[in-house]
Amino acid sequence: QLQLVESGGGLVQPGGSLRLSCAASGFTFDYYAIGWFRQAPGKEHEGVSCISSSGGRTIYAVSVKGRFTISRDNAKNTVYLQMNSLKPEDTAVYYCAAAKLSGCPPLSRRADFGSWGQGTQVTVSS
Repeated sequence: QLQLVESGGGLVQPGGSLRLSCAASGFTFDYYAIGWFRQAPGKEHEGVSCISSSGGRTIYAVSVKGRFTISRDNAKNTVYLQMNSLKPEDTAVYYCAAAKLSGCPPLSRRADFGSWGQGTQVTVSS
């Protein structure tokens, strides 16, 4: 059974950093592209970043480019999202999701990501 579990969220001051982890089990991890999405209160889901199955290609939303870095360790079945220079507008529940594709679909195509974790809360506030 495919399972994704996020961790690493918390409360951080503006300008601070957090590293989120997405641990996968129950499927052949290195066959899947993995994405990070977020949803703030009262807002729609937003695609944040995605990494290809091999880790060779990444994509980012304009709002996080240059501040966030996605990576993966296929030996550990884990994807990471390093978030630096955090802003209050980054406050949201962050989800990881798996797409059975080698490359990343556009972040707007949430339907391509068939499996989702339960999310981890990130709050950026002073």
